[in-house]
Amino acid sequence: MTQGAGQGPEVERTATLRDFRVPAYVHETGPYADSAQPGGTVRPDEEAFDEAQPDGYTPTQRDLPVIHRGDTVQVAVDPASVGIPRQTEGPGPLFVVGDVHGYLDELVAALREKGLIDAAGSWCAGTARLWFLGDFTDRGPDGIGVIDLVMRLSAEAAAAGGYCKALMGNHELLLLGAKRFGDTPVNSGAGTATFQAAWLLNGGQKTDMDRLQDVHLQWMSRLDAMEEVDGHLLVHSDTTAYLDYGDSIEAVNDNVRETLTRNDADEVWDVFRKFTKRFSFRDEGGAEHVRSLLDMYGGTRIVHGHSPIPYLLGDVGSEDGEDTASPVVEGPHVYAEGLAIAMDGGVTMAGKLLVQQLPLDI
Repeated sequence: MTQGAGQGPEVERTATLRDFRVPAYVHETGPYADSAQPGGTVRPDEEAFDEAQPDGYTPTQRDLPVIHRGDTVQVAVDPASVGIPRQTEGPGPLFVVGDVHGYLDELVAALREKGLIDAAGSWCAGTARLWFLGDFTDRGPDGIGVIDLVMRLSAEAAAAGGYCKALMGNHELLLLGAKRFGDTPVNSGAGTATFQAAWLLNGGQKTDMDRLQDVHLQWMSRLDAMEEVDGHLLVHSDTTAYLDYGDSIEAVNDNVRETLTRNDADEVWDVFRKFTKRFSFRDEGGAEHVRSLLDMYGGTRIVHGHSPIPYLLGDVGSEDGEDTASPVVEGPHVYAEGLAIAMDGGVTMAGKLLVQQLPLDI
């Protein structure tokens, strides 16, 4: 897997309180609000996410919209760094990070809490291994800052004998498409759509696009789609769509990268559409879907992001449509007969940005 080594600004951050307030831009109205499809207004259909998406699903509506909350959720963070012992031999401890979505301050606080970075934001975990499960941008305030941090930590971790690596999420595909293809029409399977409109509808931040550089595009386009580490099959999306791209991890990663290299808008849209599917492991037959991936690619458990844990648990919203208490996410969600571990704590919906050491002690 090829990783970039970009440098981001080194800013000392004080990890005391994590503020999960949704940025105002997400709720703006204006010229982008109705732009998902030419000639029509598209509004979120929240009921559509209560069941697995059909084969023809295309993400032209806002995918898992941000939940409006009356109060800001704050979680106290111990400012003291928890050091990770340096391994004398063999690989260091394994950590995974769920969807970040531009919440840089929350990411810095979570990495410090686990002892992976120090007060200056530099790698301090020696030979530890860190995997990000994708979705670095959109919805939150500083997606480019998140990418810069991950790129810098990749270089610092490698120099210390560990590593920091990342997978391709559907929002990386979305941002790449919006930058490369803009308003070029694509065949969405449900009419004509564009990457630009879908990106804006699904939380695209104008500040991220303004700061996007070639080094960020190159880094995102080289990310792997999946990897197997210590018996954990790491993917971004809880979908079986990976099976469409090859019968081995190497084949899937090569085929996705080659699709991006060909720079065909319809082909890239098809990858994005498939990686946006979700909930394949949640309902009846979910465990069998997980086993189909494990049997093909290896591993004893699958670890994914993409679908926020509150949605997997059914804890969001109420029957009468009134707002309910903010979802409480304490850690990863294990389900599908113990074969799947969900890591998206729902940071965009007053949840928690999860950083977890594997294997789980359960």
